[in-house]
Amino acid sequence: MKKQTKIAIIAGLMLVVIGAAAILYDKLVLDYSPDNMVYTTETGNVAATATNVSNQPSGAATTSAGSEVQQEVTKAPDFTVIDMDGRAVSLHSLAGKPVIVNFWASWCPPCKAEMPDFEAAYKKYGSEIQFMMVNMTDGGRETVETAKKYIADQGYTFPIYFDTEQEAAYTYGVSAIPTTYFINAQGIPVAYAAGAITAAHLEQGIAMMNGE
Repeated sequence: MKKQTKIAIIAGLMLVVIGAAAILYDKLVLDYSPDNMVYTTETGNVAATATNVSNQPSGAATTSAGSEVQQEVTKAPDFTVIDMDGRAVSLHSLAGKPVIVNFWASWCPPCKAEMPDFEAAYKKYGSEIQFMMVNMTDGGRETVETAKKYIADQGYTFPIYFDTEQEAAYTYGVSAIPTTYFINAQGIPVAYAAGAITAAHLEQGIAMMNGE
């Protein structure tokens, strides 16, 4: 009788462990979902700092306190970076076309993993959309020289810009890379992604910039 009771207790404990493991698995899948795109509502805005919103469902942007972002249209804040020829270029100087702003570095594996998709998108949409591939040029771990060498070695043709003063990263609160912003032709951010994105997400962001 005692043996049967002991077996029953062990079986019960195993069920508890299995149940807890299933709950933990579901939580991890939710927390680490590859769908890391964040979208605004049709007339909403995206907070200037990417750290304020993460892993929210489509159509809802929330602040860090969890409340919904106010329904107001806010243009993407401006910043100035340096192009491949050493000339200063501001985000607002590219007004009139949708703009994709991607923050990256040559030492960042997720950045490098998504770059072939950005190159393909640039070749497909380069005449319709502005691409700002903003290198996080801190002068230490990443320099203009190391970034240029990486781009040349890979044969990428999309426009590269260098954030040598960290103005762009500071303006958008970029604390982790890659981070990508999708800004429509009116200068309104419609979506962003914190982390690497797939070709499908890139296409989805482009469609949203075009009002589709």
